[in-house]
Order: sequence, then structure tokens, then C-alpha cells
Amino acid sequence: MSAHRVTPTDRPRHRRRRKALAAGVPLVLAAAGTLAYGTVFGLGAQQNASAATAAPAWATATADGFASVNALGQNGTYGGRDGKTVTVTTLADLEKYATAAEPYVIVVAATITMNPVGKEIKVASDKTIVGSGTSGHIVGGGFFLGQGVHNVIIRNLTIRDAYQGVWNDKDHDFDAVQMDGAHHVWIDHNDLRHMADGLIDVRKDSTYVTVSWNKLSDDNKAFGIGWTENVVTDITIHHNWIRETEQRNPSTDNAAHAHLYNNFLEDVAGTTIKSSYGNYSRGATKMVLENSYFQGVNNPVIKDSTASIVQRGNTFVSTTGRNESGGSAFDPKTYYAYTLDRTADVPALLKSGAGPRTSIGTASATTKAAAATTLTVAQDGSGQYRTVQAAVNAVPANNPSRVVIQIKPGTYREVVKVPSNKPHVTFQGTGASRKDTVIVYNNAAGTPKPDGSGTYGTGGSATVAVEADDFQARNLSISNDFDEAANQSLSGHQAVALRTASDKVFLDGVIVSGDQDTLLVDTAAKDRLGRVYMTNSYVIGNVDFVFGRATAVIDRSVITLKKRWNGTSAGYVTAPSTAADRKGILIANSTVNGDVSDRSFYLGRPWHAGGDATLDPQTTVRNTTLSAAVKTTPWTDMSGFSWKADRFAEYQNTGAGAGSASTDRPHLTAAQAADQEVADWLGDWTPTAS
Repeated sequence: MSAHRVTPTDRPRHRRRRKALAAGVPLVLAAAGTLAYGTVFGLGAQQNASAATAAPAWATATADGFASVNALGQNGTYGGRDGKTVTVTTLADLEKYATAAEPYVIVVAATITMNPVGKEIKVASDKTIVGSGTSGHIVGGGFFLGQGVHNVIIRNLTIRDAYQGVWNDKDHDFDAVQMDGAHHVWIDHNDLRHMADGLIDVRKDSTYVTVSWNKLSDDNKAFGIGWTENVVTDITIHHNWIRETEQRNPSTDNAAHAHLYNNFLEDVAGTTIKSSYGNYSRGATKMVLENSYFQGVNNPVIKDSTASIVQRGNTFVSTTGRNESGGSAFDPKTYYAYTLDRTADVPALLKSGAGPRTSIGTASATTKAAAATTLTVAQDGSGQYRTVQAAVNAVPANNPSRVVIQIKPGTYREVVKVPSNKPHVTFQGTGASRKDTVIVYNNAAGTPKPDGSGTYGTGGSATVAVEADDFQARNLSISNDFDEAANQSLSGHQAVALRTASDKVFLDGVIVSGDQDTLLVDTAAKDRLGRVYMTNSYVIGNVDFVFGRATAVIDRSVITLKKRWNGTSAGYVTAPSTAADRKGILIANSTVNGDVSDRSFYLGRPWHAGGDATLDPQTTVRNTTLSAAVKTTPWTDMSGFSWKADRFAEYQNTGAGAGSASTDRPHLTAAQAADQEVADWLGDWTPTAS
């Protein structure tokens, strides 16, 4: 990219029916127990639930937290991965497979209404019940896991609306998920709301439970744990967004070990629902509460005299009343590995990532994907290769099927290139967090090449360059840590972390970080299509740090603005160089924020690469939370080209940086927005985890 130095100087949603991206493919939740946020698309579910399929890759996902601990004869929690996969659209079929003795992966691909109201299906052991995209709704009832039921996963569902008109309902015990004596249960990425009693009840010595990445809202009682004199329950509760609930957020009674971290408790001002308390440690509970964010909550943390709470790294904003800690607890890391997100990031992280994901792919509904070849990388020599590039070099030219390069935790200081003749490659970090595996280098556009043949240029500065189609990366970080302050004499400070110049690039659960020109989404040639789908991720930078001519989507992610090398705040998020007949950059369902000055960043400007006037750059930012860092006139000109002559627009953004439509701030109409959704960008491609 040519040099472009800068001088310092509960919303309503558009409810159009989503387009199906591919027929016959039920889109559900991705594999990887390290899943942090999610994805999104349509569905082409089977209509006959009796038609079983081979289990897709995501069905092998396993739980983290206490649900991952080997105990009581159960080795972790993996649900129905050893059984058949069936897709259901009726109550009869859902109940048939959920109560069966044998294991099943049950894909819910419709809105299923319970009859009678309040019905709770009695789930048997060894089941995964997962929503297909965002289409899996259970209305007017939920699920019951009884004594001895184990190895159950409930993911990606919306369970709602059993409410009977009485707020503190003593007569209708209609829960979303209730456990009485169950063990090894994982409740993940669900939307639970508006039930007659509690949203989640973990009762009667249920144990080895993990509850993660859920939205719990619009209910009197959110989440109750205990109701027994025995002190046996071990439970992990992380990355849940609990909002507009009055009590039990959660209430934890006589839990042997309760580990709560990176949760967001929110009581919205001016509503009729008022929190009476937040996290409650009762009886003999030992609770560890870490890096959680409390907004507007009354009595945010309370404990009985007999209970323990150890607090670390929590944030309290506009809270009132009791905030207590005391006693001794336990070290969660003696039971399982985990990594904390920064407390300050939690609200944005959960607003963009909690609840059902709209796609997070699968293998085909009717065919089983070819088995992947796996290569391992470890700096300590415990893998097949010590560098990522060595593993890429080992991939056969023109490989016909998926090659997964598993990269063990560590910092890999190297330049990596995936050439065009090596498609179907996946980079998979194997750590507990995407921060555990880092690929990093520090070339910039003006950095001299060691052979004396000139400088790298912007594209050549990339730490990781992907020129092969059907590339995937997940659960890792890619960074360019070029030091601008120490290299002011260099002619070009553009320093790319990741460059893609290919089609069907799927980035899921990654961090891409740098300063100027962090993420270059390019195509193999001006007339070639290049699609990129990023989800569950962070992209970090300051000047034109998402740029290029690809058709690129950043969905359900966090775009983090950072200051320049000299401490000033000024920058541009996007610099598209889209061809006139292509779609450009779409930012959807995400958050734009960062530790920078108010009104200091533009959302974008048009990059007519090489002065090419035939280009028609495009950026659309929709359904996204914008911080006050965004300028009130969020688009600007570049290199003599007016942004008003190209395609820049917003739709239904919120936050301090959002603004009303004007000639300097165009908004899409509802009709225009209906043709600028994720599915429109990706066309016939459905990103699927492989």
C-alpha cells in the first residue's frame, strides 16, 4: 500500500429472514473447546430427522472448566460425538432422540414449541443438543437432566418464553435447563430468557458443570446452584452476559468449588427490572471470582458468614450496596488450565460473542469430510517441526484435502508464507487461549531486504502471508511488532501482520495485531474473487489497519483502536480498494473501541491503489457498537479521491460513536441493508470449521 502517514491533529435489530448460504448444510457450532465467540449464517437443515449423518467436525468439541475434569467414571464432557448426527424440526423428534439410550448429536433446525407449556424434556446421557445457526429455538419449556445423567452438551440454542405473567412465580417451575443430580454437563453459547422460574438450575449435587458464553436475561431468577446439604458441586461459570435479571446471578449454595470469571453482569438503568444482588456465595461455598465486570448492579457480590469468596481483578461501575470477599478458596489451575481476558474488554467481548452463533460451520449434512492430515509444531522439539514454516513446507504441493497444522503454545518469531499451490491448510493453536500461540515478526515496508535487493514494501512486510485458497486459522495470534519509534528514518512504516491474497479464508478466534496496515485482505489479481470471513476475533491497529481489495467480513469481533507510536490518537479503521463489480469490507455485529481520544478515528477512506479511478471502494459498518473514539463524520477522502464518490455507509450502529444520518454520514435504508448482510458478501461459500 502506498505511504499514507497521518499527522496527529438492548438495541432493536433488523429482523429480516436470513438468506441460506448453501442448501443441505445445517450450520451449527464449531469444534474447539477454546471457542470464544461465534459465527453466522443460514441453514439448509434436513427435513427428516430419521436421516442420520456422520458427525461433523464440531461435534467432537469438548468442554473446558470443571466439565473437562476426569471424574466419576467420565473422562471430560464430549456429548454425543460417538453417536449419529440427526437434525430435528419437531417436538416429537427432539424428544425421541434426546431421551434415547444411545448417544446422539441432535441439531435443532427450527422453532420447537413445547406442549404443554412448561414441558422439560428428560435428556439422557451422551447427548449433544445444538442449534443450527440461530434457528434453533425452544419455546415454552426446556430440558431436565436427572439423577446420574452425564456427558451432556447444550449449545447454540435460544430457550425462551415460558413466562406465565407472574414475575416471582412460585407456582410454575419452568426452567430453561434444570439438573438434579447430573454430572459432566456443558451449557455453552445459548440465549436463555423470559422463563417462569429460573433460567439455569444446578441442583441436588449436580457437579462437573461448565456454563460458558451464554446470554441470560429478562427473568426474575437467572441461575441457582445447590439446594442440598452436601458440599460436592464443582462448577465453572465464565464469559456469560447476565442482564436484566433480579436475583440468583448466580446464587451458589454449598458448592465445593465455584470458579466464576470474565462474566458481565448488567442492570440497565431506567428499566422496570432491578437487581437485588449479583454473585452470591452461600453456605459452605468456596468461590473464586476473577476479571468480571459489574455494571449498575445492586449488591454486586455478597456472601454468608460461612462462605468464602476470593476476588481478583473485578471491575464495578455504578454499583451500590454490598461488595464482599473473605475466607480461603482454591486455585482453579490445580484442576484445569484457563486464560483470563482483560476485565476492561469483557463488556464488548460478551456483547459481540455471547449467545448463539449464526454459523460456525459443519461438514456437509450428507457427506463426511475427508480425514485431515495433522502436522504438529512445537518449539521444544516435542512436535514434528520446530517452526510453522517448516510444517507448511512439508505440505505436499496441490494437496487435495485438509492439512491441519497444530501449533503448540509459544512465541514463534518467524515469517510464514502459505504459497498458492498449498490449499486447504489450517493453522490451529492448541493452547487454552488464542494468546498462548503467537506468530510474530517485525518487517515494515521500508525495511531493507537482507540480500540488498531493496525493501520489502507493504505486502512483503507481512508476518504471515496466505496465497492459498481455503485457508483457516483459529485460536492463535498473528502480530507485527515493528517499532516505529526506533525506526523513524525508514521510508515506509506500513507493517502488515496478516496478508491474504486468496479465496475462502476463514479466521475464527484469532488476534491480528499491529499499528499501520495490520490486516491486508487482498486478492490474487484484480479480476479474481477473494473472500475473507473473520469471526470471534480481535483486529488491532491505528492507520488503515483493515485494507485491501478483497470481499471481507469482520463479524462478531472486536476492532481495537490504538495510539500512534508517539502517543497521539489519530487514524483510520478501513481503506478498501474494491473493484467496481465487487463487494468490499463489511463490519457487522461487532465493537469498535480502544484506549484513544474521543473523535479521533475515521471508520474509513477510499484507497484507489495506484491512482486507479475505476475502483469503487466500499465499507459498510452495521449493527456494531461504536465508541466515542469514532469521529462524528466517520468517512474521509484519500489521495485526491472523494469518499462520497465511492461506497461508504452505516446501518443501525449504536454507542457513543454512532450518529444520525446526514449527507456526511450516510445510512442504509432497510431495503438496502437487506442486501448487505453477511450472506450477501460470501455468496455460495459457507465457512465451515475443518
